[in-house]
Amino acid sequence: MEITLIIGENKESRELPQSTSIKDMLDREDIPSETVVVKKNNEIVLEDELLEDGDIVEVIKVIYGG
Repeated sequence: MEITLIIGENKESRELPQSTSIKDMLDREDIPSETVVVKKNNEIVLEDELLEDGDIVEVIKVIYGG
């Protein structure tokens, strides 16, 4: 299946196996899940959400500190 992955200003197509979760995709991209919020088709999703062909996935890095 093919998704569109947006990270910051970068927008790229990615070919992923069927039944790939958000967590699986983040692991493939070497992005720690606790440092980001993920939107799938403009809705915030949890890391166990499964991706589908044609999804648009945006990874938003969370800035925290004190």
